Amino acid sequence: MNILILGSGGREHAMAWKLKQSKKVKKIFIAPGNAGTNTVGQNLPVDTDDFEQIKKVCIENCIDLLVVGPEVPLVKGIADYFLNDTILRAIPVIGPVGKGAMLEGSKAFAKDFMLKYGIPTAGYLSVTAQNLDEGISFLKKLKAPYVLKADGLAAGKGVLILQSLSEAEGALKEMINGKFGQASAQVVIEEFLTGVELSAFVITDGISYKVLPSAKDYKRIGEDDTGPNTGGMGAVSPVVFADKKFMDKVEECIIIPTVKGLSKEKIDYRGFIFFGIMNVNGDPFVIEYNVRLGDPEAECILPRLKSDFAEMLNACANQQLADYRIETDDRCAVTVMLVSGGYPDNYLKGKTISGLKEVSDCIVFHAGTTIDFTNETIKTSGGRVIAVTALDFSIEGAKKTATANAEKINYEGRYFRKDIANDLINYRLI
Repeated sequence: MNILILGSGGREHAMAWKLKQSKKVKKIFIAPGNAGTNTVGQNLPVDTDDFEQIKKVCIENCIDLLVVGPEVPLVKGIADYFLNDTILRAIPVIGPVGKGAMLEGSKAFAKDFMLKYGIPTAGYLSVTAQNLDEGISFLKKLKAPYVLKADGLAAGKGVLILQSLSEAEGALKEMINGKFGQASAQVVIEEFLTGVELSAFVITDGISYKVLPSAKDYKRIGEDDTGPNTGGMGAVSPVVFADKKFMDKVEECIIIPTVKGLSKEKIDYRGFIFFGIMNVNGDPFVIEYNVRLGDPEAECILPRLKSDFAEMLNACANQQLADYRIETDDRCAVTVMLVSGGYPDNYLKGKTISGLKEVSDCIVFHAGTTIDFTNETIKTSGGRVIAVTALDFSIEGAKKTATANAEKINYEGRYFRKDIANDLINYRLI
């Protein structure tokens, strides 16, 4: 197979790296890719939402399968674009049609879907300028902290957690008045849930599904989970509290109703579903859906996947997942994300990266990197720059190796959290 992956982050590098191991794959193309993906495939200078250019490169490179990494092209309807094109419809797309992508593209749609199909989630109210007073009244009925979510895509920055009612009321008005552009023209006010978070993943062909390894990611920029949210500062897989008993609850109460609900809605869904789950006293509640693999979770769970990734994607595309068997590495994986100075606010770019050849006993996935062909160096080009993943039979061992190797990689303004996985290492003592 010739496979095209859309995206330019660590998730896309991890997918390309995993596909490279398959004998079923002839060529891998990544659009637009990064300095790391260029080592396992061929980068193509195409934007992920430029559907006409994507069509052109699919035809030119005889693409047999399209794998969509990020959410934006899915929400914009790339799967529909392929299905409705006389030439492209022969190329399967790993990713849902536009209506299915609304599980991530609209928080209100997702909450209404969960309510309709009895999927446990926090209490909520959808608010626009038309029912702002009702929204403020709803806030007054809640206890701090207060959760406000922009309805649409806001590049991971559309969720606010406020400690006081006055802050929440002011933020609600700011959001509806354009704080996050059109994404926050509608805001979901949500009851705050207390517990430990889990990232659960399935791949589904719309009929059957397979559960992938669980993970936990770390959103806050600062150690001990302080400071503003980011796209993710690291991840751990598996999650110690996600034992068989808990995951059976997740499957029965969340995964099965979700897949059946999509089928009942007649949504053609062939791809990944990310379930952001809160473990509240042993019971799972859905915080959010994503319609793709998470990042940095992909960099953590794909190295634990022993099965042929290309075969799995092909089975998904052809609705043959029921007969597919997933094998998982028993080892633990810890991923540490190196970010640019200033991230998640205005951050530095164009800084030369050194030390990449010094790392050992780990896997390095590029995220925000680019190749400077004038002097053949690799430079930073994004907020999240490099993900370092290590495997070990203990979380402690994997964390130690990942952190030690992260130390070897340098560039001006480099920063990473050194406490990734500490909470899970100590979880048994809580």
